[in-house]
Amino acid sequence: MSLKSIVRELREMKDGVGNISRRGTERKHWSNRTRSHIVPDVVLSDPIPIEQGQWANLPPELLLDIIRRVEESEASWPARSALLFCASVCNSWREITKEIVKTPEECGRLTFPISLKQPGPRESPIQCFIKRDRANSVYRLYFGMTPSEDERDKLLLSAKKIRRATSTDFVISFVADDFSRASNMYAGKLRSNFLGTKFSIHDSQPPSDAAIQQPGRFSRRFHAKQVSPRVSVCNYRVATISYELNVLRTRGPRRMHSAMHSIPLSSIQEGGSAPTPKSFPQSFDEKSFSGPLAIAKESAMDISSSGISRSAVKATSQELLVLKNKAPRWHEQLQCWCLNFKGRVTVASVKNFQLVAAVDPSHNIPVAEQEKVILQFGKIGKDIFTMDYRYPLSAFQAFAICLSSFDTKPACE
Repeated sequence: MSLKSIVRELREMKDGVGNISRRGTERKHWSNRTRSHIVPDVVLSDPIPIEQGQWANLPPELLLDIIRRVEESEASWPARSALLFCASVCNSWREITKEIVKTPEECGRLTFPISLKQPGPRESPIQCFIKRDRANSVYRLYFGMTPSEDERDKLLLSAKKIRRATSTDFVISFVADDFSRASNMYAGKLRSNFLGTKFSIHDSQPPSDAAIQQPGRFSRRFHAKQVSPRVSVCNYRVATISYELNVLRTRGPRRMHSAMHSIPLSSIQEGGSAPTPKSFPQSFDEKSFSGPLAIAKESAMDISSSGISRSAVKATSQELLVLKNKAPRWHEQLQCWCLNFKGRVTVASVKNFQLVAAVDPSHNIPVAEQEKVILQFGKIGKDIFTMDYRYPLSAFQAFAICLSSFDTKPACE
C-alpha cells in the first residue's frame, strides 16, 4: 500500500480523533474542529480505553517508517493534520508519532498543541497573524504569513478582552469560542493594571516539566466540585511587561520592557537552553493541597515570579531574560519614526514594535545576538496584524505580549 493510500485512509478515520484526545464526551465536538484547531494533548487521570483496530498490529519498524515519511512530507498546514490522524489511530501510533515529531526549536514546525508552549526555532521565525474582532473584543492568532482567501487558516490561540473595575484581563484559550477559566481549553491570561502600564502573563501550567510546585505554595482557582478533575488549577506568572509613562507624549513612541521570569538570560548565550514543556500536566493530586479551599469566582492566588519560575532560575544561578523594544529611527523625509520590518508590516501604527534582548556588556553576548529580533508585531490592514516570533519565546508568550499592545494606555501615549 502506498504512503498516499495510508494517509487517505487515516483521513477517513477522523472520527477517531476524539478517542486519542481521551475525552470521550467531547469526541463529536473535536471531530468537527480538526481542520482549524490543534487538538490539546490532555491526559485524564483515568484514561478511557482505546479500541485497537487493524492498524495497531503493524510491525514497529514499518510503523516508524510510515509516520516518519508522513512527518517529512507534510510540512505545512492543513496537510500536516495527517500527523494528528496518525496519532489518533491507537496508543502505539500515538507514542511513535510523539517520538518522531520534534519541538519547534528543533524542526521549526507547529504540530501538537504543546508546541504553542515550547520555544520557537532559533534561525528563522515562525510567521503568524492576528485578527481583531472589535464587536466581541476577541483576538485570534493564526498560523501563516497573511490571511488566506478561503478563510481556512490554522487557528492557534484566541483571547477575549474582559474589562474590570481596576484592571483588564485577556483570557487566552486553545479554541475560538471557549474562554472559561474552568475549561480544559484554558491556556492562560494577561492582566493589566489600571493605567495599562504594567501587565503580567500567567500560564496555566509550569514553564517546564522539571518545575514542580511544592504543596502549600498555591491555591485553587475554583472549588474542587466546580471543575473537571483534568483542569489545571493554577496560574503561573511567567512574565511581566512594563510600558514607560509618557503622559505629555514628549518621549516619542512607546517604550516597553518584558521580563521573562521563566527564561534565563543564559538561554541566548552559546550552549544555552530555554525551558521546554514536553506535555500538558495531569491534574494535581487532591492530597497535595492543605487547608481550606477558596470558593470564589476570581479568588485564585497566582504564583508570582518569586515562586516556581524564579526558583527554577536561581537553581542555575542565572539572571532573567529581559526584552526591550528596538528603538526606531526618525525619518526626515517622512517625518515619522521608522523600523525595518522587512515587508511584514505595511501600516503605520503606535502598536507596531520589535523586541530584542536587553543585555549588559558584561554578559559577553555577541552583537549579532543582541540585535536579533525575537518578536515583531505590526499592522497590515484593518484589524489584521502580523506576529513573528522565534526562540526563546513560545507562541503563547509572544501572543500574550502582543495582546498588551491592544490595551488602552492613557498614561503612555
